[in-house]
Amino acid sequence: MALTNCPSCSKRISDKAKTCSHCGFTIGTATEEDVLRQKRLQQIKKSQSFNNQSLLAMMLFIVSFAYMYWGGSRPTEIEYYVAMTCAGVGLFWYVINRVRMTIYKKFK
Repeated sequence: MALTNCPSCSKRISDKAKTCSHCGFTIGTATEEDVLRQKRLQQIKKSQSFNNQSLLAMMLFIVSFAYMYWGGSRPTEIEYYVAMTCAGVGLFWYVINRVRMTIYKKFK
């Protein structure tokens, strides 16, 4: 009994298994078209995850930046430094996520 990768979720399963114990994909009766469809679905989900993370990072940056300048806090208050830190984290997260998206698209 050898281990192979599931065509749907790419996790290790037995080559004798009829269905994947992780995602429930039926391996025994799957056609090549079903396998390609599942791989395409996984790529779409990964791409959507990158897009969602980019949106959250940008929202964190914008809200923090707006609070820092229009929230009424002065540069000597702790809220100003918290907002500045959150804006920096949001911007850094966004840039890193865009790099991840570029690498993913290049090597898929």
